[in-house]
Amino acid sequence: MTYPPPGDYPPAPPMAMSAQPPNSGHPVQLTIQRAESQSRVLAIFTIPFFLVRFIVLIPTFIVLYVMGVAMFVVVIIGIWAIAITGHYPEGMHRFATGVLRWQVRANAYLLALTDQYPPFSLQP
Repeated sequence: MTYPPPGDYPPAPPMAMSAQPPNSGHPVQLTIQRAESQSRVLAIFTIPFFLVRFIVLIPTFIVLYVMGVAMFVVVIIGIWAIAITGHYPEGMHRFATGVLRWQVRANAYLLALTDQYPPFSLQP
């Protein structure tokens, strides 16, 4: 897989909100859509140290810990693959970005940015 040179990336898709973020020219953009409504009961139980959300996320954090260790190994192997072949293998890239997406979804749920429980999936 070849990547375009820096600065030649397509523009980020528009956000669902009315305000657009400043265009930094960076190829990585994170957008979390604001929920129209959120659970008041879950919000009340979330106030004391995110306890309820944290307890619910324990299985996800255990799996993410194991996946994080595996991702570390894959990234180290990927660095060597880049040094030898000149490109990042597609499967390694998909695995690493999938784990990072899952971590962001879990953290967004923990911090009450969304009420949607993160699925056990590496897919976007």
